[in-house]
Amino acid sequence: MTILFKDKLQDEFGTWPLAYIPYGGADFGEIEAVARTVGSGDDSAYYAAWNAAADRLAQEAASALAKGHGESARDLYLRASVFYATSYHPLYGEPVDPRLLIAFRKQLYAFDRGLALSDPPVEPHCIAFGDASMPAYLIPAQGRAREVRPLLILTNGYDATITDMYFASAVAASRRGYHCLLFDGPGQGAMLYEYGIRLRPDWETVIAAVVDFALTQPIVDPDRIALSGWSLGGYLAPRAASKEHRIAALIADPGTWSMAGGFRDFVVNKLGATREAASDLGELDQPLLDHLDAIIKADRDLRWKVVQRGFWVHGVDNLRDYLRSAEQFTMEGHAELIRCPTLLTMPESDPIAAATPSFFHALGCRKTLMCFSANEGAGEHCEMRNRSLLNLRMLDWLDEQFS
Repeated sequence: MTILFKDKLQDEFGTWPLAYIPYGGADFGEIEAVARTVGSGDDSAYYAAWNAAADRLAQEAASALAKGHGESARDLYLRASVFYATSYHPLYGEPVDPRLLIAFRKQLYAFDRGLALSDPPVEPHCIAFGDASMPAYLIPAQGRAREVRPLLILTNGYDATITDMYFASAVAASRRGYHCLLFDGPGQGAMLYEYGIRLRPDWETVIAAVVDFALTQPIVDPDRIALSGWSLGGYLAPRAASKEHRIAALIADPGTWSMAGGFRDFVVNKLGATREAASDLGELDQPLLDHLDAIIKADRDLRWKVVQRGFWVHGVDNLRDYLRSAEQFTMEGHAELIRCPTLLTMPESDPIAAATPSFFHALGCRKTLMCFSANEGAGEHCEMRNRSLLNLRMLDWLDEQFS
């Protein structure tokens, strides 16, 4: 595997835009140039390098627009949005780093400017949700913007943003003839960064509001609404479809049975706990919990995933409360309620997909298990090194369901 950034965590985030190259979100040389600028620098250097590149793209977009090159300006603004979005993930955590908010607001400005230059222009929407509203974008099918077409609702997971979802899935789906609805739900994007609204396990409540909104749009075919989730969205989307039966087709990339399962396996296999002792991670014996806490905080990658991201997204400040919250994110008692045709993906090198076969077995609906291999360059989490292959096969499957 090509390593561009010297720091492992920076490389994980800094290579996300490789997946967006086929859809205009970046080019390899730009990513490589940012990596050279970062060098052995810390997360502040990483943030500065991505923002400098994003600022350059945004300035070039403004210059192109002033000269009447609207299509170039559109592409440059959208690409700048990707670069801003890539800059701040290592800064995750509470209290919220002001630099994260600065880059995120620049990201949204560039994204909105780019979409406004589309033909037809795409404007941001708000989806009512309790006392709040969820930011959303309805991306029309390419060349068929005014036709009644199938809708693909795309839901994020733990830490991606609407910009990521746009380039990872929406561009490909729009080219294939699907209208796409992108949104930030609780614990995601603006809902978390700006308003402090945390993640929740009952994603059917969230998707009910999203479908209600979708059905007010005259271009949406109400009988052909699909829901796709990537990363943790591979749990959120199936959980939603288990009770929101207006969903006519479901995609989980990868099929994710639970949030706590990986922790449970680690506690049993690495720390020597019995399955009974680890049956409810929120109630682990204190010495075992302290041992797990020490391991997490000593590992940069685990510390980011659990302490920086997990605590913030779940609204907790300690490992026990985080694990108590994580235990609620499970398809136990829900998988058998899914009625619509369902596609589960399983990249071979993705540890999050370890329970996908048992998830697949638990489904009682019409179902497909789609495997991706390292030999195809698609064996990593969410097929990020060959996202175009995932989109091709996923959309072929969806075409078949809606044909």
